[in-house]
Amino acid sequence: MTVPLPRTAVRGGALAAVAALALSACGAAPDTTSTAADGKSAATATSAADLGGLDALVKAAKKEGTLNAMALPRDWANYGALIDGFQKKYGIKIAVENPDGSSQDEINAVTSRKGQDRAPDVLDLGSSFALNAARQGLLAPYKVASFADIPEGQKDAQARWYNDYGGYISIGCDAKRVKTCPTTFADLLQPRYKGQVALNGNPTKSGSAFGGVYAASLANGGSFDDIQPGLDFFAKLKKNGNYTPVESTPATVEKGETPISIDWDYLNAGYADEFRSKGVDWKVSVPSDGRFSQYYSQAVNKDAPHPAAARLWQEYLYSAEGQNLWLAGYARPVLMPAMEKAGTLDKAAAAKLPQVSGTPAFPTEAQQSKAKTVLGQGWAKAVSG
Repeated sequence: MTVPLPRTAVRGGALAAVAALALSACGAAPDTTSTAADGKSAATATSAADLGGLDALVKAAKKEGTLNAMALPRDWANYGALIDGFQKKYGIKIAVENPDGSSQDEINAVTSRKGQDRAPDVLDLGSSFALNAARQGLLAPYKVASFADIPEGQKDAQARWYNDYGGYISIGCDAKRVKTCPTTFADLLQPRYKGQVALNGNPTKSGSAFGGVYAASLANGGSFDDIQPGLDFFAKLKKNGNYTPVESTPATVEKGETPISIDWDYLNAGYADEFRSKGVDWKVSVPSDGRFSQYYSQAVNKDAPHPAAARLWQEYLYSAEGQNLWLAGYARPVLMPAMEKAGTLDKAAAAKLPQVSGTPAFPTEAQQSKAKTVLGQGWAKAVSG
């Protein structure tokens, strides 16, 4: 199915409900003493109620004045609108470092910058990376006001992470550079695509690339318990010359350096809109032979230098305003079912989502951990040479 979409712009857990559809430079120690009027600390708050309510949280966050974030590209799932919306609403500056960084880059910054004022306050992590960060004890438990509406299976019982926005692995294609765009993983093996097939990152570090290999596995006889066929698929792509090690980004897409990109559907759909005025005819297909969907997760750094701002950012992302901004970026927000029921869903934006049939399934924590181990041991060898 090819979906040429107009634009505005996935952590594991059930997308089913929705788809029914190095930094070690020195810095001053962080000030984690943000408090409400009654002396309660934002650094230990597990909900806005712990600080006396949302108004008190807003006041404490405004006092901090800054939010540190990493790996949030403005053109990723409409992050630009979310960042601008938060800054305008609360007057709190969001400092985004290394916007094209990976989930692993975020985790590395949390551990290497502990105790520094330049550590990230909040994290946007791919599925398996959120699980790892929780296991390492890096995340602060915090329940947003809408926590109860997040479906079971899409949130940590201790509220250290919870799903936010998601999508399906898709194949994006520059139809002006590629005569016949591929629509399945099987198509990607054809000789006509030599040197054209890219991933958005390294699957040992990037959640989107990790999903791409998982999807390839499902398309080639694998399962959530067995990602090896996906690894073998990319080794074959590399051997026949179709795989390119250039990691796809908006810049490489615009320049034609990655004319075929395996990536989340909301990113590929966003490119279709973003570059149409520049003469790029970007087509998007959700491959029928390797349908894989995931959410990304949000979390607060346990040692956030701006703990109140970090918690307020979570409240904003999980408000109807924040969730609808994800939707405007072609991403499926985790609260979509609850918002549809409450009448707060942007129906026009929902109608523009790439259409996918069937009910998606998702790998468990154990299956993802096993898959990461397999990739860690074999990815470099598979695509080297």
